[in-house]
Amino acid sequence: MGKRAPLLFHEEQAFRQWHAMVVLAMPPAGLTFIAIRQMVWHHPFGTPPVSDGGLVFLSVLSLLVYVRLITVRLVTDLRPAEIAVGLRGLWRRRRISLDQVRAAKPVEYDPIRDFGGYGIRSGRRGQAYIARGNRGVELELQDGGKVLIGSQDPARLAKEITACRRGASS
Repeated sequence: MGKRAPLLFHEEQAFRQWHAMVVLAMPPAGLTFIAIRQMVWHHPFGTPPVSDGGLVFLSVLSLLVYVRLITVRLVTDLRPAEIAVGLRGLWRRRRISLDQVRAAKPVEYDPIRDFGGYGIRSGRRGQAYIARGNRGVELELQDGGKVLIGSQDPARLAKEITACRRGASS
């Protein structure tokens, strides 16, 4: 097996939108309440009533999905020849060869206005990988496309990408 190139930059960002966490918690909370209501207080749910086992299964399944969704992280890794970005735990990573990058610059943006929210998004400014905040690095690709990578340290990431493109890592 080949040796992996050294990691020049690594960042993990959690999604911290409390309102999204509350909305995502509603299905497991509701199903758990219905299960308790039926099994403990003997008030059946539905006509005909849903089985106790079915309610427990749905409650546990929705809780597992909730935990999975709230533990997703945006992970950015920079190596001398490529940058990889993706949602760990949910989505495949996108690898962009630094040969494809024409320029990298730190930018500020509005995730809602410019891209319609958080996550992997497409908007008028190109494709974006956003977990939180309003700062990131905009990559201008050789084919004219743009990719925005949200970062809590965009100046350092842009500097490292530029240094790698010039053939010298800092």
